[in-house]
Amino acid sequence: MKTGALIAALLASALAARAEAQNCAGTSTGRVPLTDLGAGTYQGFAGGLYPAGSNVRPAAHESAGLSIAAQITPVNASGAPDAANGTIGFASLGMSNTTQEFSAFLPLAAADQALNSKVVFVDGAQGGMAAEQWQDPANACWTTFASRLASAGVAPAQLQVAWVKLTARAPNLTPSFPAGAQEQQAWIRQSVLNLKSKYPSVRIVYLSSRIYAGYANVSLNPEPVAYENGFSVKGLIEAQINGDPGLAYAEASPPAPWLSWGPYLWADGLGADNVVGGTPGRSDGLEWRCADLSGDGTHPSTQGRQKVAQLLLAWLKADSTSMSWVLANPTLGGTAPSGDGGSDCGLIGLEGIVLAIVVRFLGRIRA
Repeated sequence: MKTGALIAALLASALAARAEAQNCAGTSTGRVPLTDLGAGTYQGFAGGLYPAGSNVRPAAHESAGLSIAAQITPVNASGAPDAANGTIGFASLGMSNTTQEFSAFLPLAAADQALNSKVVFVDGAQGGMAAEQWQDPANACWTTFASRLASAGVAPAQLQVAWVKLTARAPNLTPSFPAGAQEQQAWIRQSVLNLKSKYPSVRIVYLSSRIYAGYANVSLNPEPVAYENGFSVKGLIEAQINGDPGLAYAEASPPAPWLSWGPYLWADGLGADNVVGGTPGRSDGLEWRCADLSGDGTHPSTQGRQKVAQLLLAWLKADSTSMSWVLANPTLGGTAPSGDGGSDCGLIGLEGIVLAIVVRFLGRIRA
């Protein structure tokens, strides 16, 4: 065998071995996704994305979100409205999983002619930068974030929306619930407040929690930390809904943006039957296969990144608070899956899209 071919074969073997390193037997944890848990409880804490076990944004919060969304418009570098030449900046903020997933989202968004060309998407998320880093306003991740915006031609005053997906490294958390989830919540909260402080023009932040981590073979965010990250996000949003003054968004120069769930991404692996395409890990059909994760079972594979990217894009096109500015023609674009603009969008109940993603991106590819 020629040297080049031998090297290629060895590399392929190494990659294959790494791909098999996940715990592919970890197909289910038995935990119930927040969207299915509803009024049920997990260690005494109610499910649902929003208060009272509901997956629907409370009416007052929905109304406030719609009002704020109506203010999102193309602006110039000084923040003044400019319908002809202005920009609506939208950035991701988070850790390695977030940047991997948003990097897959960017070409999908660029190719989608239904989207408003005035929206400029920027990947501000960074590998190695978890909630512990973002909660520090002096951390270098903020310098890189600013540099990413500048490289994309987005001035600070043009950044108006962000997708935040953050968790903390499990070894840095109290190894019990709810203490660990509450620590994550505090760090995510401070990260969001830092974003608003540095970029007062940010009006809306959509939050997502982690994908499934039952296949993990490293200690970064294994189950149940990944699952419990959902309670961190839920707790933060509920605090704002319940009137936490530190998370006020409606006053003059508010300390926080308006917060909402974006797509909820966790499902219990393959579900209770442990069969691909059988009883899913979530009632709307979403499931996570071993091939959706890379060799460490923690970071998404190329297939998994595409899955999240598709779900995020579908959610943005359907949610009541994003349709008005993310779509080129909102009256002809996506509509919320239910009659309530802020309700079932958070469920990602788009079974056909999920099926299409699975079919299209079959195959195990190293992250």
